[in-house]
Amino acid sequence: MNDQADVQVTGLYVTFAALFVVLLITSNVIAVKIIEVGGRILPAAIILFPMTYILGDVLTEVYGLRLARRVIWLGFLGNGVAVLGFWISGLLPAAPFWGNQDSYVAILGYTPRLLAASFAGYLAGELVNSTVLSRMKVATQGRWLWSRTIASTLVGQGVDSAVFITGAFAGTMAGGDLVELLITLWLVKVGYEALATPLTYVVVGYVKRKEGIDVYDRQVSFNPFAFRG
Repeated sequence: MNDQADVQVTGLYVTFAALFVVLLITSNVIAVKIIEVGGRILPAAIILFPMTYILGDVLTEVYGLRLARRVIWLGFLGNGVAVLGFWISGLLPAAPFWGNQDSYVAILGYTPRLLAASFAGYLAGELVNSTVLSRMKVATQGRWLWSRTIASTLVGQGVDSAVFITGAFAGTMAGGDLVELLITLWLVKVGYEALATPLTYVVVGYVKRKEGIDVYDRQVSFNPFAFRG
């Protein structure tokens, strides 16, 4: 059992942080493609984005909320840099022989509304997810990891889906279709987390043994903008 003040940044933590950012940015790129699975319409990001929540659970469970929150904000920054790069490159004039400008902009050019909804949903959902797991760990005295990961995902992914779907699509589709899309996306993400629970147990157990770390956030600040406490 460790206090937040005792925990230092390690190579394994940096690896998790890098993987988190890569998954987040990749998810936002492939989200442009809409897929159909079992008659349900979903963004292709569904295959990768839920993994950011699993990694968020591992980071919070092992290293505590303070260090997990740093990775969440790092992902936000990395995503912003990627989007800025896509936008600027889309504005630059294409070479005369390159005929893919329209396709490039269609895939990588984000509308302001979609971008704002995506950023807000991600940030709110990830921060809520880690906060719920952190509080539940203290309340359960570290027992029943499965209950913490699933409950935190239920809340966090619910917030993410609600903010993103309503922010991006409200007014562009019928209310019933909007609610159906929101619920479907939410349930698929939570189901993903539930199926990954055995793997989460294995990873958390390994990292705790490897790092000798198991943080309980008894004195941490729950202010999402607090990076030191």
